[in-house]
Amino acid sequence: MSARLASLLRDDRVRAISRRYFVSNGFDGALTCIGLVIGAYLTGVTEGLTVVKIGVGAAVGLTTSGVWSVWEIERAEKRAELGRIEDAMLTDLGGTAVERDKVAARGINAAASGLGPLVGIVVPLLPFLAVGGLLSMTWATLASVGLGTSILFSFGAYMGSISDQRWYVAGLRMALAGVAVAAVNLLFG
Repeated sequence: MSARLASLLRDDRVRAISRRYFVSNGFDGALTCIGLVIGAYLTGVTEGLTVVKIGVGAAVGLTTSGVWSVWEIERAEKRAELGRIEDAMLTDLGGTAVERDKVAARGINAAASGLGPLVGIVVPLLPFLAVGGLLSMTWATLASVGLGTSILFSFGAYMGSISDQRWYVAGLRMALAGVAVAAVNLLFG
């Protein structure tokens, strides 16, 4: 890894933006997965591998959305930032280290944005790989909802800890969304 890239990974501004995208899109991924597995269970899907395949499709969609949208959003934002710097300096910064850093930061932000939903969906799908051997569909669904809710709790606890909130309260607030999605799906399934 280049020294410049390592420096950007330590840059608080780059990390803060990446963290927001990772958690926000990971939150979406985990909630999507909880809804997906409850829906699969309620509609009578009997094979764990079928749930995994459907979930992987959702993961591909949300991961692509996360990377692509943030790549474009940050392209506009970084260009605007570069333009403001150029205006203040009365010079063109095209091809300079400043411009290269903006492009690299955009890549880091986009990667974090795509990684969030990938984790939020793939981890809760893992119990369905054990259906037929170790787990029934019911237990795989319960384990999946538990993993998804745990991921949400972890996101909340982490965000709470970096913002000097009570980490466990912030974690519980995020986990509550997973419980709410499961409950709504069960009520209206």
